[in-house]
Amino acid sequence: QVQLVESGGGLVQPGGSLRLSCAASGIIFSMYPMSWYRQAPGNQRERVARISSSGITNYADSVKGRFTISRDNAKNTVYLQMNSLKPEDTATYYCAAVSTGSWGQGTQVTVSS
Repeated sequence: QVQLVESGGGLVQPGGSLRLSCAASGIIFSMYPMSWYRQAPGNQRERVARISSSGITNYADSVKGRFTISRDNAKNTVYLQMNSLKPEDTATYYCAAVSTGSWGQGTQVTVSS
């Protein structure tokens, strides 16, 4: 049974930073691409960033240059470093191992002064 557990969300002022973490269990983590998605109220869920099993990354245009996805296979953890946060980044953030159909429970990020 795959489990993904996010942490690191919270309230931050515009221009601030947060680092989200997602700890995985129940899968051979290093073999799977991992993604971060977000969903704001009234909006569709969108993919923010993805990292392949070999470490190749890609990003939504809205976060390029501000967010960085990384993984630590020894810790079975994927990270999302978020810098220069904007109010429009406010959402619930989810990590996913999409190819397994597994999603975390989400962590709330609120960017507000």
